[in-house]
Amino acid sequence: MRSDVVIVARPHRSPHIESVGAVAARRTEPDTVHLVSSAATPLGGDSIHIRVVVESGARLRLRTAAATVALPGAATTDSDAKWTLDVAGELDLEPQPTIVAASSRHFATTVVTLTDDSNLRLVERVQIGRSGEREGFWSGSISADIAGTPLLRHRVELGNGSLANDGIAAPLASISELHYPRSDIESAGVTLALAGGGCLTTWQGHRL
Repeated sequence: MRSDVVIVARPHRSPHIESVGAVAARRTEPDTVHLVSSAATPLGGDSIHIRVVVESGARLRLRTAAATVALPGAATTDSDAKWTLDVAGELDLEPQPTIVAASSRHFATTVVTLTDDSNLRLVERVQIGRSGEREGFWSGSISADIAGTPLLRHRVELGNGSLANDGIAAPLASISELHYPRSDIESAGVTLALAGGGCLTTWQGHRL
């Protein structure tokens, strides 16, 4: 199944929302939108594309109503999600964690375009497996540019088939948090200041 969501935040107006497929979006506060699954997704073979536009002078808080659970499908274990973020205003994006269950293989891509006046907080949390599971695989990448100049290229793999995978001490959970323009972020992980401004914090462990 293909699911598409478009959210456009505009100053002094309610966000414009379009959605098709198994993911819907609902405005829950004047500047807050929650994503809600209207059917089980992502299953193997599913593709989710979420496009967010935050215009200059606008603010958007984007959340999810529950964790995303990736499950294998009848014909394939692979599913994917792509986030396209065009931010000229303020975006605070913090979904609930993605849980890669059973033998699922989930591929996530986030592409961010910023301006000099943008304000961004982007959080990504991932857990391989439900209780007792470790067969899943997750690949996630974040690509961010500011005013046409590369700001960040970040990629993480977890689980079965990843380079860091082993049966003893491999990390099965990850948190990545991108901030712009702030760089004074306190984190339980490692914080890396970016040359173009802002920072990236990363943490890996066994369980979220």
